[in-house]
Amino acid sequence: MINLKSALRGCAVASALVAAPFAASAQEFINVLTGGTSGVYYPLGAGLANIYGEKIEGVRTQVQSTKASVENLNLLQDGRGELGFALGDAVAAAWEGNADAGFPQKLDKLRGIAAIYPNYIQIVASADSGIADFESLKGKSLSVGAPASGTELNARAIFGAMSMSYEDLGKVEYLPFAESVELIKNRQLDATLQSAGLGVASIRDLASSQPITVVAVPASVAETLGAPYIAATIPAGTYDGQTEDVPTVAVSNFLVTSDAVSDEIAYQMTKQLFENLDTLVASHQAASQIDIANALEGMPIPLHPGAERYYREQGIIK
Repeated sequence: MINLKSALRGCAVASALVAAPFAASAQEFINVLTGGTSGVYYPLGAGLANIYGEKIEGVRTQVQSTKASVENLNLLQDGRGELGFALGDAVAAAWEGNADAGFPQKLDKLRGIAAIYPNYIQIVASADSGIADFESLKGKSLSVGAPASGTELNARAIFGAMSMSYEDLGKVEYLPFAESVELIKNRQLDATLQSAGLGVASIRDLASSQPITVVAVPASVAETLGAPYIAATIPAGTYDGQTEDVPTVAVSNFLVTSDAVSDEIAYQMTKQLFENLDTLVASHQAASQIDIANALEGMPIPLHPGAERYYREQGIIK
């Protein structure tokens, strides 16, 4: 069992423990690693923690706010979490041991649970910034996400595919979603790049307070980058004042665990995810895009044996 004090050391704990419905001689503990509280990972993680606490006998759960993908994967490798949300390109980089992405060594303990919903690259500027397209970001101030976060890895990749770099910007900020939005509101920042599910709370907040421009990312970027990036669309009406569809790129999110998690707990985490999707959708609309038929699509790491058992039961793995 993971030591609770170790799991919380130096991290912000984002919710109280959820009491297990049944007593057990040796309680299991599931720490769900998410992201910033204004993103999508956090409400979905809180929803999963509640589901697991109610449905898995003898389990205590907690949801932890983190800097998202890169931190989550490193925490899993270190045994300081049982389930984490992460972007597909970050997971692949962790498995390869890509130092530039924040992984000096191969994270060989990572194991897959499921591909879930896609993250959409959402670049949003204040209407009065004069930013109309990607090229006009040049000379402007942009927040690219927390340092070495999954969002920031996405930003680097997209700028490279557009034959641009951070040096083309007037100023670069490395801030989480909510802080980026506050700077735009205060006219201290022109735009923010956020890799998140559609309808992310931070951008909804910004759009409800002032006119915005949702900046297109050309489909050619997905062709240049290749998997796990795909061409996508932010539908009209996703945010207040957004009257047209906006092209962008997306990358799949994954739920990841480690080989230290027992087969039974990994099985139950997978089973309860897919058998309680209606409940999870109430936590955030992004969960409506989770489909067991796509659960293994693009999985960049070995599947946990417990998850594999569930997929075999469901006929996803023959």
